[in-house]
Amino acid sequence: MTAFISLAGCSPAQSYLDKGFILAQAGFKAHYADTTARYTMMNYLPPGKLTYRLDPHGKRIYLYADPVACSCVYIGSEASYQNLMGFVENTKKDKYKHYSVPLTSMIVENRQNTEEWDWSIWNSSADPGGNQPKHVLDGAW
Repeated sequence: MTAFISLAGCSPAQSYLDKGFILAQAGFKAHYADTTARYTMMNYLPPGKLTYRLDPHGKRIYLYADPVACSCVYIGSEASYQNLMGFVENTKKDKYKHYSVPLTSMIVENRQNTEEWDWSIWNSSADPGGNQPKHVLDGAW
């Protein structure tokens, strides 16, 4: 039993789960990649890294793709991003240093990724219904 518990702590998803918890505390909301379109959009983002895209009004919306733990994209506003940076600054723990992503590196990533970001698929009205196609992972839904 002890071996099982220690192995569970070594899960590759644990890092994503920890980051997801912190992002949620900062005000980011998880949007599941539960349709083919959302799954495709999630894969346009660098996995496990904070980045941003401009919304239709030119405002930055911060994004964090988590394809491992939740198969979702955490989406946050400028206020959520500032909360996250405040949390990182206040904790000053090494395990949170990866959240301190310089805006310049996000800008570079944003310029490298030229795929059009479709905000409409992340609206709650676009949530999958019983007859909408869904992404199938490993042959099971």
